[in-house]
Amino acid sequence: MLPMFVADGISEPREIHSMPGVVQHTRDSLRRAAADAVAAGVGGVMLFGVPRDEDKDPTGSVGVAEDGILNVALRDLAKDLGDDTVLMADTCLDEFTDHGHCGVLDAAGRVDNDLTNRRYVELAVAQADSGAHVVGPSGMMDGQVAAIRDGLDAAGHTDTVILAYAAKFASGFYGPFRDAVGSSLRGDRRTYQQNPGNAREALHEVELDIDEGADIVMVKPAMGYLDIVRAAADLSPVPVAAYQVSGEYSMISAAAANGWIDLQTVALETLTGIRRAGADIVVTYWAADVAGWLA
Repeated sequence: MLPMFVADGISEPREIHSMPGVVQHTRDSLRRAAADAVAAGVGGVMLFGVPRDEDKDPTGSVGVAEDGILNVALRDLAKDLGDDTVLMADTCLDEFTDHGHCGVLDAAGRVDNDLTNRRYVELAVAQADSGAHVVGPSGMMDGQVAAIRDGLDAAGHTDTVILAYAAKFASGFYGPFRDAVGSSLRGDRRTYQQNPGNAREALHEVELDIDEGADIVMVKPAMGYLDIVRAAADLSPVPVAAYQVSGEYSMISAAAANGWIDLQTVALETLTGIRRAGADIVVTYWAADVAGWLA
């Protein structure tokens, strides 16, 4: 599965300097790139929206808005691609809030779990209305999967799939991604993402999301957490996904650019390792490249 970024207020694709070869797309360039990726054999696209800074607010309302960049782009791709690929949306608030956190903050500046879940339901329904086959709650709120499942069903989206970020760790490998989405984050997310040293809690979170109705569970990042991927695959009755994140992509790209390693060899080796660990689905910025290499 290929992650893609679409930005509001730009007239041509904008390079993400910390992620060589990855760009923030315009609506038009996204349509072309997504069509090319599907033609190459990519199994699906995961779409992230990048609003203008002036459109961000404390509750991430542009993420729900019908004319918000993510929802508009979803409608574009749904019209162009239909069921030729799996169209997934990132169901989180961090791109849309002026504070950069994955949820709504309370008066003390802490993420309000229950209020955030209500916003996630609104996000998920808006994304499904716009054509997403899969919604991807990535905020690690307690009870987010159950809330979204109930909200989707009530809105008539009983067939919309939930890919739960079940074990998302508070990782240093997310740095380039924050450039990609123009993050406004102040502080960190360690109060709601997983402690990298706590495997038991991570697997408990996987089990909770399965019990709440997740159709797919995901481990993120992938390469530093292959033991969690393997353990999740052993316990999960639903497919397991793993996300080869921006920092993993960028460090391999940088080493290859310096001539220290061969990019194609190492990219395929790492992706094979993720699959060997038990991932049924791999999210990687090399998805379109890999489809071409394998063809």
